[in-house]
Amino acid sequence: MSLAQLHYTSAPPGPDGSGFRFTAVSPGVPATLLREAEQFIGYEPPRDLPDRPDAEQLKSFPKAFSCTELADGGRMLCRSVYTGADYSGRWGNFHAHAVHLPPGTRLPDGALPITVWESPRWADTTPPGGRPEPVDRIEPSRLLRRDGLVAFARSRADRLAAFFADLRTLADGSDTRQIVLVERDSGDVAQWIALACTVLPREQAHRLTFTTYTRRPQQARQQIVGALPSSEPVAHDQRFRVHDCTGRAAGEPVADAWAEVCARIWTAGRPELFRDTARDLGDTADDVGRLAVAALAEGIALPPAARAAAARRATQRTAELPGPTLTALLGELARATGEDGGNGQDRRDAQDGGDGQDGRNGQDGRDAQDGADEPAALAGLLARLDGQVPTAVSAPLAARVLTLAVRGRGPVPALGAGSLTPQVRAALAGDLAPALRHTLADAAEPPTGRPLALLHLADLLDVDCTDLLPEFAGRVARELVSGREPGNGREPGAEAPGGAALLDAVHGHPALRTALFGALDALAAAQPAVVAGRLAGSGLPVDLDPGFPHLRMCVLGGAAGPAGGDRRARLRAVLHTAGVSPHAVPAVLHTAFRLVWPDEPPTGEEASLLLNELGSDAHRLAGTRDLLVAAALAAPAEDAAAPLLAADLLRCFTEELAPAHRAPLLLLEFAALLGTDGEGENWVERVRALRDGAVEPVPEQVTRRVYDALARRLLTVPVPESELYALARSGDTALLAAYERAARSATVAERLRTAPSYAAARFCDWSAYQDTHPGWEATRTTLLAKVLRPVVRALPAEDQAAVEEALRDTGRGRLDAYRAWNRPGALGRLAGRLTGRGRREDGRSRWPGDVQPPAGGGAR
Repeated sequence: MSLAQLHYTSAPPGPDGSGFRFTAVSPGVPATLLREAEQFIGYEPPRDLPDRPDAEQLKSFPKAFSCTELADGGRMLCRSVYTGADYSGRWGNFHAHAVHLPPGTRLPDGALPITVWESPRWADTTPPGGRPEPVDRIEPSRLLRRDGLVAFARSRADRLAAFFADLRTLADGSDTRQIVLVERDSGDVAQWIALACTVLPREQAHRLTFTTYTRRPQQARQQIVGALPSSEPVAHDQRFRVHDCTGRAAGEPVADAWAEVCARIWTAGRPELFRDTARDLGDTADDVGRLAVAALAEGIALPPAARAAAARRATQRTAELPGPTLTALLGELARATGEDGGNGQDRRDAQDGGDGQDGRNGQDGRDAQDGADEPAALAGLLARLDGQVPTAVSAPLAARVLTLAVRGRGPVPALGAGSLTPQVRAALAGDLAPALRHTLADAAEPPTGRPLALLHLADLLDVDCTDLLPEFAGRVARELVSGREPGNGREPGAEAPGGAALLDAVHGHPALRTALFGALDALAAAQPAVVAGRLAGSGLPVDLDPGFPHLRMCVLGGAAGPAGGDRRARLRAVLHTAGVSPHAVPAVLHTAFRLVWPDEPPTGEEASLLLNELGSDAHRLAGTRDLLVAAALAAPAEDAAAPLLAADLLRCFTEELAPAHRAPLLLLEFAALLGTDGEGENWVERVRALRDGAVEPVPEQVTRRVYDALARRLLTVPVPESELYALARSGDTALLAAYERAARSATVAERLRTAPSYAAARFCDWSAYQDTHPGWEATRTTLLAKVLRPVVRALPAEDQAAVEEALRDTGRGRLDAYRAWNRPGALGRLAGRLTGRGRREDGRSRWPGDVQPPAGGGAR
């Protein structure tokens, strides 16, 4: 396949004009391609180089070699060089030689574009006759050789990781900002691009666009843009990520493990590892483990984050790793890195440079943070290999994992006696015994995690910790209970905190078990719902030792029946798991009560039955009296048993109730008495006096219940006029609201429609006591207009007559007032003011129709 070529420079006049133009173009190249290419093949010389260079000085001008994506998806490779003066003697000429790669094609032999940097095929002048010679391949220049790239990478070691990190996000599209490389020589930019194409997967390397030089980076359209220090600066432009290699490196930490691995491989001089592990196998940036495994197996030291990735990769693909590779990898992973805080080899590594890499590419301390999951990854690999490879092969890794665990940097592995050789076990026991005992005794250490699991290691290494168990058990109990609140989403039967390590410990250490169960039993009595939320279904072997009734209920109560349904039956079932009678140990009743009703009190009916079944003495001794009180006070309005429960509580605990509870209970009791023979007199004043005399604010649900009950009673027949007057005079906003709410109910509406005498009584009530209080005035006028008037207007004639007959019997002009009120038109809207039933008299003679006399006693 012959490659289409373009030549562009300043040329003398010809058929296509003069000045800058295409001077040679392969046959068949469309005009649209020429117009597009003309936008990016230009060249501006650096500002700081001579305006009129001689032949020797021309060699120092940068070369702009670019790979640019075209609108049709193809690529254009172009080399533009400064040539000095043009045919007319005018300075500023350049020559561009370009090759077109149509969509879907590549250079012959699949060569990457950067490999033809400074190839002999590139021309500095237009071919004779203005017709390019056919070219089917472009030979590499051999300027970008392996040894030269390794030397260049080592010279830029402090900048490699940051560049590769930006390259990864650029290549995968997660950050499309262009990368600007500032170097003093465009050839160095070409080497950066060669490094980039080596680390990227082959397909991404072919798609990478770049230019080795431009004077105006902000106008470049390529992904990687080369610039000189004299080029226009873009450091503050958010569209670019600038790597200025002419000054000091920024030294900022790089959190990209893949970038770190790539940098280490290049500085180690092993770029062939990229070819063996990355080419055409996927996105290396997302498979750092594959590259890290290859690097570690070759003895290249890596930071902890990359070591963790290698360990995870080996865990997943153990069967795919050749034996020598796996052995070499384990040997490198088992090597201490100077970050364990231990001694022995750890201290030697620290003395060698503090980075655990024998002084190679020294770290700045950030790897410990970036690779915080390395211990977990090593533990996972050990668990995968334990028993699958010879102990002699895995024992060094096991020793490292155990050391990290005891030193506080990793999970504790579940190893058996066969996981360590005798020599390794003896060495670890002597080295780790002080740290093991210190961790178990450290009050600041959360005991249910690593320290609890370290008990198993103490047994494995024959380290005696018996004297530490009692105090340690108390900390374990507190940690188990305080770690997570109830309702944490853990299903019954799910593994409790501490998990297998906790169960192993309580089975294997009787002294620890007894102390732990005693501490947990005390906590269960104090916080039963919390303890049950943490330990229900945990599998704690509470049957191994007698006693501990509160703990038994918390652990076994979950199996005593479903949480819903008959909760009194569940209470009995939970009490049964305690193993003791509540009459012998009254406190278990309180624990069981809080387990069955952990978040809300029982209903009024449940509490009333519990009080009657068990008797007041049982609740008094168990301390559940206030829980019953709370059930009464928190009962919703639809709980009809709450007032009766309140009466029982007042009767059973006459002298023991808290002052704050007495008034609300009395209000609840009175709500049940309204409408019965025991209601007495002065209802409104009695309710208000109890409410206002309470030591603490009465619960809202109690107040609303008694107000609603009182309002319903005031809307029945007959109602003492004194009670209605007390309501009107009180101006109590909440009570008046309850009265209006009840008057607007469907029950009242039905009675108004079906009982004329009831409608007459309500007219009398709602037209009485005018101007007694603004609140009553607003309430009664609203009820007349919005409740009574629509009903009365819809009554049939016979019911209308019955209403008037009932009003006639009341006397004092109420019938006239009703007719005036019920008359259509303006007079009817105003006539509600004409009646004054219930008005307080001043001792003077009454006027006909019970109309209030004029102020001052004058004549009407």
